[in-house]
Amino acid sequence: MISKPRTYRLAVDGMGGDNAPKAIVQGVCKACEAGDINILLTGDQEVLEAELEAYPKVRKYIEIVHTSQAIPMDAKPKEIFDKYPDSSMIKAAEIVAAGQAEALISAGNTGALILASAQSIPRIKGVHRTGLAAVYPTRNELDREDIFSLMLDVGANVSVDRDHMIHFALMGNAYSQKVTGIEKPLVGLLNMGSESNKGGPKYIEVNRILESLPLINFYGNIEGSDLMKGIVDVVVTEGFQGNIAIKTIEGVAEAAMGLGRLAFQKKLIWRLGMIMLSGGIRKVKKISDYQEYGGAPILGLEKLVLKCHGRSTPRAINNAIKLAIKCVRDDLVANMRDSINAFEREYTRPDYDQTGYQN
Repeated sequence: MISKPRTYRLAVDGMGGDNAPKAIVQGVCKACEAGDINILLTGDQEVLEAELEAYPKVRKYIEIVHTSQAIPMDAKPKEIFDKYPDSSMIKAAEIVAAGQAEALISAGNTGALILASAQSIPRIKGVHRTGLAAVYPTRNELDREDIFSLMLDVGANVSVDRDHMIHFALMGNAYSQKVTGIEKPLVGLLNMGSESNKGGPKYIEVNRILESLPLINFYGNIEGSDLMKGIVDVVVTEGFQGNIAIKTIEGVAEAAMGLGRLAFQKKLIWRLGMIMLSGGIRKVKKISDYQEYGGAPILGLEKLVLKCHGRSTPRAINNAIKLAIKCVRDDLVANMRDSINAFEREYTRPDYDQTGYQN
């Protein structure tokens, strides 16, 4: 049991991810060494205790909450409550919902985590769809201290209506303000053209509303070719398009590294060139490495939920915990709540027809 109270208290799914539980435990223990945190670690008591034996100095900061099940990475999300009711992921979500922890971190099944979190943790008032966000590296044409842009939704929903897309913009704006420290983030709407009349009625309407909102520093539409330029801080889209976009970006990064290795093998002159570029290549690999940013937030809930990459290493888990602490410390959820409430006050339901926001 935890013997010493610390400032932050997080729930971590100890059995979620391809490298669980070893990588999860190692990351948790590393974070406990450096951070002012207590961890509620969910999963099989015996298995987790065995992993924790190597970390006696931080053991007192970690409490194991026993569960008899773990949700497989290939499980169908809709079946998790019937087949895995006593799973580490569901238990972690319940712990956060009950107020026993301030944030949830899991490297487990993405769909299952979204569903488990939404089932237990209330949504922010006014929010009807959560959004899965992801950060990705850019050319940073805005010359920010942080070269990453945020995109949402990248897969929590296939498609959403206009209300939800406006909420995504507000939540992404709040996240960029609190996590990245940008006072007025530039927000762009991913579309098939830069003109405001592109994308059909829904996108035209979203564009018009975002342009009118004082809370949003709206850039306008951006195209797929703009994503890697870093001309906006936040990209708003629907889950179907966002998921394709973010996975394409990941695939391009992996392909580029693969082409570099291939060039190294082919000709001496190419090898010499690769050696000369090795410092830059290492830097590119570092900034595009998912382990650096730890986790992708599920936005729209009253508590923070971070989804880590399924292949998360201890470093990735440690960084996810650092990110969670920053979000809790800076009161990210309250900032999103205030933004949503301000929007709902201005665009009340009876006024929607007058503004053209809702037909």
